[in-house]
This record gives sequence, C-alpha cells and structure tokens, in this order.
Amino acid sequence: MKKHNFYAGPSILSDYTIKNTAKGILGLDNAELSIMEISHRSKECTEMVEETISLFRELLSIPKGYSVLFLGGGASTQFCMVPYNYLNKKAAYIDSGSWSGKAIKEARFFGEVEVVASSEDRNYCYIPKKYDVPKDIDYLHITTNNTIFGTQYKKDPDVKVPMAADMSSDIFSRYVDISKYDIIYGGAQKNLGPAGVTFVIIKDDSLGRVERPIPSMLNYKTHIDKESMYNTPPVVNIFACLQTLKWYRRLGGVQAIQKYNEKKAGLLYDEIDRNRLFKGTADKKDRSDMNITFVMNEEFKELQTEFLEFASNRGMVGIKGHRSVGGFRASTYNAMPIDSVMALVEVMQEYEKGVLNNNLKK
Repeated sequence: MKKHNFYAGPSILSDYTIKNTAKGILGLDNAELSIMEISHRSKECTEMVEETISLFRELLSIPKGYSVLFLGGGASTQFCMVPYNYLNKKAAYIDSGSWSGKAIKEARFFGEVEVVASSEDRNYCYIPKKYDVPKDIDYLHITTNNTIFGTQYKKDPDVKVPMAADMSSDIFSRYVDISKYDIIYGGAQKNLGPAGVTFVIIKDDSLGRVERPIPSMLNYKTHIDKESMYNTPPVVNIFACLQTLKWYRRLGGVQAIQKYNEKKAGLLYDEIDRNRLFKGTADKKDRSDMNITFVMNEEFKELQTEFLEFASNRGMVGIKGHRSVGGFRASTYNAMPIDSVMALVEVMQEYEKGVLNNNLKK
C-alpha cells in the first residue's frame, strides 16, 4: 500500500532529492568518495556549497548585498542569534503562534521586547494585521507560516523598520521580496532537506549595530567572513538541499511551485468546507498552503480517533494534529504530490459516506 506522508517536519522530500542524495552518499563521481566523508575544506565540498548558494540566490531572486549561510542548531538557535546580533535596545515581535512565542522568550534575554500584535485571543487562528510599529525599534520579527495553527502570511508586511522573519515552513513555497528583510532564517526540514541544517539569508550591512560583544559561533559576521566554514558545516544536509534546489529549478522555480501549492491546498480546503464531518480551524483569508489544520465538527467529535485509524489504514501518515491543539493537520509542502492530497480527500469522502449512512440507518 502506498504511504502518503503528511508529517509536519521532518517531512516529505522529493524522489529526486532522496535518490540523488543516496547516490552522493554511495560516492561522488568527481571525488570517488562518499559525500559523508569528504573534507569540508576540499575542492568538491567548496564547489557544492557554492552551487547551493548560487541556486538559493537564483530561485529567491536575492539582491546583491546579502549573504546566504548554512548553520547548525535549527531555527530555535536563531531565536537567540537574531536578538544577539540585532537587538540593541528594543525589538518588536508579532505573536502568531507557538514558534513566535519561543522567539519572543529568547529575545527578552537581550533587551526590551514589545509584542505589537497577537492572535492569542482566538487561539492563533488568524494573522494579526492591525497594529502600530514603533519607530524606535531595532527590528520587527514575524513568523511567516505557523505550522501548529495553520496560518500563513500571504504577502510581506510593508513597514519602515528593519525586518526579521522565521520562514522555516514556507521558504520557496511562494514569492518573497527579500529586499524587505534584514534577515530571514529557517530549518531545512520542511521545504529543503533533512533536519540538521539551518539556512540564513542576511543583509550584510545590517550587522555591527549592537554594543555587546558576541561569541564567535553566535556572531553572523563570523560565518559570513568564513563563508559558512568557520566550523565543520552539516555537509550531507547541504548536499541534500542542493538536490532539492535543482529539482525546484526543473519545476520552473518559485512561481510555478506557488501555483501548484495553491492548487493542492485548494483541493483539501474545498473538501474540508464541503464535508459535514470536518471544519477548518484557521480563518479562511489566513489559511496556510503548507499546513492545513482541521477538526471534527462538534456532533462528530467523538469520531476523531476512529477517523485517524481509518485514514492510517488507507496509507495516510502524519495527519494527527500537534499535541498542543489536537485535531488533524495535513502538511502539503512543496514535495507533496497532488495525488496524495487527492487520496486524502477520497478518504475523507469515504469516511463521511460511511458515517452518514450509518446514522441514517439508525
């Protein structure tokens, strides 16, 4: 039976990425060594990293004056690195879910943090839009896609202050105007590659404004100067990301990927809205194209466990909602084929038919 992988992360990867990464692990054609064992100082590794950076720039239309870094520690380490390097006196954060909350917690170790807007009042089911951004802040921080609550920014905020963004779960899924941001970061394990490498896109002249000394490993300038080679980078993970980026170029780039993602998400949201058993949890105008969250309607809520088992028996993997919110979550990242989305829709329809027919018999 075919498995349909809806896990939120680590998540589905394209066959192209998996096969070519496996090939590189067995041996690189130009080195006769595995990608797992070559030196990060070798010509082969240096060229691989340079190619990965070049494709990052090409696919995201990154302007001149920005660096692309590959670091360890996940996006969670960036929660402290961003304020360490940028928060001199005060920063503003938009609280749109669990991950922005974690970023806010870390930033408060380094200075004053003003939460200028929050969607906590309705359990993070929307993206805050009406708020004032103080002029005296060092930066505004946003989380562009909220994996747990299924909300997403559909366009870049238009503000007159430096901006930082966690784009872990929707990078390369939609058009982003990189020039509006001083720094963008994210873990790779959603739309890029396996867990273990973090990407950072950083505006070079935005650094050097804080008064505190910064430890070498937590200083972005260190990694820019050493081109992500200050310490041994996660070589295999970067190699896997390179395969994904090659695949993205084959697909036609971010514009084509965005259209495909919108089509996939639309299919599943249409079924959620139609199906008598289910309802979406995010406001329609802010629904994520990456993480589609839904629950049982009130009259059928006792069927949640049964539906999960029903879907699992038909090959649906990873649709259980995050433990903090329950319900269901189908993550439809870039590598998710539309056939898998259609398969989930068919499972929902089949289950609905069975439940309603049984109720009618009663």
